[in-house]
Amino acid sequence: MSGRDPLQKSLTRRIVLVVDDNEAVRIAFDVLLSLHGARVVSAASPAQALAALEQGNVDLVIQDMNFRREATSGEEGIALFREIRARLPDLPIILLTAWTHLETAVELVKAGAADYVAKPWDDARLLTTVRNLLDLTSARAEAQALRDQRQDAHEALAERFDLRGIVYESDAMHTLVAMATQVAHANVPVLITGPNGAGKEVLADIVQANSGVRTGPYLKVNLGALPNELIEAELFGTEAGAFTGARARTGRFEAANGGTLFLDELGNLSGSGQSKLLRVLQTGEFERLGSNTTRHTQVRVIAATNANLRQAILDGNFREDLFYRLNVIELAVPPLGERRSDVLPLARFFLEPGYELTPEAEGALTRYPWPGNVRELQNFIERSVILSSDGVLSSPLKELDPQPVAASAPTAYRIERPVAASSTTLRDVEREHILQTLRETQWVVGGPKGAAVRLGLNRTTLIFRMRKLGIPRPSLVVA
Repeated sequence: MSGRDPLQKSLTRRIVLVVDDNEAVRIAFDVLLSLHGARVVSAASPAQALAALEQGNVDLVIQDMNFRREATSGEEGIALFREIRARLPDLPIILLTAWTHLETAVELVKAGAADYVAKPWDDARLLTTVRNLLDLTSARAEAQALRDQRQDAHEALAERFDLRGIVYESDAMHTLVAMATQVAHANVPVLITGPNGAGKEVLADIVQANSGVRTGPYLKVNLGALPNELIEAELFGTEAGAFTGARARTGRFEAANGGTLFLDELGNLSGSGQSKLLRVLQTGEFERLGSNTTRHTQVRVIAATNANLRQAILDGNFREDLFYRLNVIELAVPPLGERRSDVLPLARFFLEPGYELTPEAEGALTRYPWPGNVRELQNFIERSVILSSDGVLSSPLKELDPQPVAASAPTAYRIERPVAASSTTLRDVEREHILQTLRETQWVVGGPKGAAVRLGLNRTTLIFRMRKLGIPRPSLVVA
């Protein structure tokens, strides 16, 4: 009984439409699938099949290729398949075919059929195929529901706040953006942490755009781009003669009075600069370099860094009191590699009008770890557009190809797993299911113990799906 439990779980209350002009075939499928909890709807012709689909709630179709005894071309089956696919593009369809129609079935698999089964069929293999397709359909539906929920939440947030055009889909970024809009109205410093190129400045823009001083000045200083000896002059200004060649100059704190100052690469600030920054944060007071006149300013400070400031404190390179003065609110931006569901929306955003990504390119983009984060992705898309001659980004550059691993590994490629269930895309669901089976079978596709048999698919179908999902084929994959 335990061996049937997974089948019962997958098939119970699921509706399978069987389309075949042979009553004995319809009865055989009814008995086989009903034993495992499915409800079978039978149709003897394409017209009956389409009428049954109009009733809705069909989870899977098993259809023959011919519906008259004298017919052998498979044209009726092709027409029915294309009609179902046009009406219900996501409905899984299994084709029943005689050996004479094998090439036709393979072509239809390439056009979107889930699989083909030759007559006479093997019950166990057919049940495995049906179970896998129904499980995959459920997983896709759940993933789509999550995507819809995230989209609704994103749109609701965008209606209430100015999100500065930020592009994301992941739960992690939605939580972070929502937090940024919540803290924006509070007149306290904000510290944004995260790796270079992950989007810290965009988050700072969101805080400023929704703050109580959004109509005031908004100045940005990249402390990492300034020599240490000039950082204090940039922030606090100078008096004429403060040093050789110095002229009277207004600093950023003075110029940003009544508004917001964004300090990027905060970890580069010198000890002296840290002391002066702490003072202006606590009292609003500062002096220009070379002056004894105390000036006053009221500025909302947003700071960002890719450095580990807690470690810098332990190393004696950063003031602990300044850290806690800045860290009233911390917004930690995760690297792009930890929010894979943001990759494709960002890639499409960076594409120029008239360009599109092929499924192979999408697969490569989502697998690549993006150590340079969003900035690296943007640069890659821009280069790809320049190198593309037909408007289609079909062949990802070699830098996105899977990397070789140790010779002792069972495959010549390293495959990146999706990092979290909440980041799963519709393609990820099917891809990870196939990948897991390939790993378990040591990347053997065909043969009695290969991945195709485990998945309930034909070897040709599995190889086609691997290609469609961007799964590389090492030399070991075919038994």
